[in-house]
Amino acid sequence: MTALILSFTAAGLILAVLAWVPKAGSTLEIVLSGVMLACLITVGVLLLAGDGVEGWRERWWNVLLLLAGGLAVTGGGPLTTSVLALVDRGNTRAQSTQKAGEVLRGGALIGSLERLAIYAALVAGWPEGLAVVLAIKGLARYPELRSPDQPASVTPQAVAERFIIGTFTSVLWAVTCAGFLLSR
Repeated sequence: MTALILSFTAAGLILAVLAWVPKAGSTLEIVLSGVMLACLITVGVLLLAGDGVEGWRERWWNVLLLLAGGLAVTGGGPLTTSVLALVDRGNTRAQSTQKAGEVLRGGALIGSLERLAIYAALVAGWPEGLAVVLAIKGLARYPELRSPDQPASVTPQAVAERFIIGTFTSVLWAVTCAGFLLSR
């Protein structure tokens, strides 16, 4: 039952965020959201279907492990982008988190690796790995966050805001995906 509640809660959050963010050319985001939603529902249904079936966990565990891991890595990018767009919506300042992305290069790749490391650490039973990943990322990004050589169109506050919001969204997504498996 916990898996079902988590699945529908996460699916509802994805749909709520995407419904609030109007985008031009959002066909790809809609397709990706549909795929993510289908994966979440599949994980929830498989977890529920296996409840009480002898030998079920041994047969389906690897499938669920890979499905939830793939969802953790690939699903966090569109979700983080949507959350950052939601933050910028109605922003009256000249600064935006989107412009700050020019300073924080490689964010999509770093975010994917971050989600993979967090998912793997949690599923492996090493929750301390979350702190290690966040510490490494913070130390690696520190020079970019405090650099006085940033373009004039981007303030250090906008860069820090993008870093914090993007990291929290990405980490929470990876933790949620790992939580699906660990809730059983």
